[in-house]
Amino acid sequence: MDRRGVSAFGMRNPGWRRSAQNAASALGSTDGRWALVSTSVTALIAGSIAWLAAGTMPPATSRGFEAGRNTSLMPYQLFLQISARAKAVQAEYASFGPTIPVATHPAGSPQAAIDNALSDDSAGDDADDANHGLDTRTITMEKGGTLAGALTEAGVPAGDAKEAVAALAKVYNTKSLRGGQSFEVSFAPAQMAAAPVAQITYAPPNGADAGSDDVTSAVADVPPGRLLSITFSPTIDHDIAVTRTSDGTFTAKSTQEQLSVKLHRAGARIDSSLYLAAMQSGIPADVVVQMIHMFSYEVDFQRDLRPGDSFEVLYNYYYTPDGRPAKQGDIAYAAMHLAGRTVQLYRYEPHDGGGADFFNSKGQSAKGMLMKTPVDGARISSGFGMRFHPVLGYTRMHKGIDFAVPVGTPVMAAGSGMVESAGWSNGYGNFMLIDHGNSYATGYGHLSRFAPGVHKGSHVHQGEVVAYSGNTGLTTGPHLHYEIRINKVQVNPLTVKVARGRMLFGHDLRDFLMERIKVDTQLASLPLESKIAETADDLRAAKD
Repeated sequence: MDRRGVSAFGMRNPGWRRSAQNAASALGSTDGRWALVSTSVTALIAGSIAWLAAGTMPPATSRGFEAGRNTSLMPYQLFLQISARAKAVQAEYASFGPTIPVATHPAGSPQAAIDNALSDDSAGDDADDANHGLDTRTITMEKGGTLAGALTEAGVPAGDAKEAVAALAKVYNTKSLRGGQSFEVSFAPAQMAAAPVAQITYAPPNGADAGSDDVTSAVADVPPGRLLSITFSPTIDHDIAVTRTSDGTFTAKSTQEQLSVKLHRAGARIDSSLYLAAMQSGIPADVVVQMIHMFSYEVDFQRDLRPGDSFEVLYNYYYTPDGRPAKQGDIAYAAMHLAGRTVQLYRYEPHDGGGADFFNSKGQSAKGMLMKTPVDGARISSGFGMRFHPVLGYTRMHKGIDFAVPVGTPVMAAGSGMVESAGWSNGYGNFMLIDHGNSYATGYGHLSRFAPGVHKGSHVHQGEVVAYSGNTGLTTGPHLHYEIRINKVQVNPLTVKVARGRMLFGHDLRDFLMERIKVDTQLASLPLESKIAETADDLRAAKD
């Protein structure tokens, strides 16, 4: 070895020697040795903390956030819970960084402890609602659509939707479903994966309001969980439920509510029209319409009714167990007290199998061969006879009567028969002629359209809707022209006498008279209901 080199190296590093001598001197004492141990332990702890912190940070290549902002990590499910409640809290704004997978941490590790603490703390008092409560949604089937289609649009897998509809078909005819039908659909809570973590940067954008909804709007809609059940009510007294069983298949159950029937005796004074007076008395609309049809053969609602006339009706109605009106029963009796006369009609079903009909107190059917009024609630705007034609400008014979009704009002066949013609007929516009046999026919003019399926050669029944009123042909406004022809000659519909309905004889007459006595007894035992209906959307069921 070159002594000159060693000597030069030692001369250039005199501090090393002094440091070594000082260290030897320090370690030679008790206080020196304790100072060294303390410094080493402090350095070890600081290094461990730095290593743990580095383990929680994303790789440098994935850091897409800006310097100077505070960042932290949390489980993705916890982030969704915080987002759902952000509107109520209105504390921070959230912007999203990259979503990264979380490494699997062994049980008991510091990272696992942090995740567990966050998850436990986020549950709180809302744990059951957030994680265990059912997700119930209301869906509506569109017109022309299907239940399976409505379910898949709501997020139900196509396979589950098909199986649920197949189970429903075992208890209900799915072809009876119509557009607008609503369904209550229940799902299991949506299960989020535990691995993904959302990186959140908390800082409101410049000029943003602290109460905005940036947090909630940034989170996409959570898809529904597993389909559990479908419930709906085709009618007010019919409930159907399709549920998933424990083995994953679907089963359906149909429940028919037990309805109770109640007998009502109602009536009122007629100040304007029978329809309005009956509706104001709280009588259900379907009962009112049936009552008008009953009297349409005996009463001319335009000429026979006067202010001060009255009516009464005995009918039953069905109600659900909670008291909601469900469906109409039967009218057992109805009467109209007109100036100078009373028209009474009783319901009776003869033994010949022809169905129930209404008869007067002597057992004669209320039905005539032809109805006096082929439209409901109509006002006669022009009678039969000579008149000045408002369009042609001169006087000529008006061979029918006109009813002032809005365009689209249903027009009923005045009697049973065959459609002899249905089409355009000069000044009549759209015109229909019905042959009733026995040399009788009725005509209907200025129609807007004909009822579906009704055409030349069609057989129609009395009271059947055959067309709709309009404003076609030579008219100055919407109305229905109605005429009666006998041997192809027009006659006055208001004065012509047509053949009466059937008359009961023998056993039928005897049974009818016994039924009439029973109805009269019920009328005498029931109070007259005349209370005005309190609401307009309760089927106008009569109240006690």
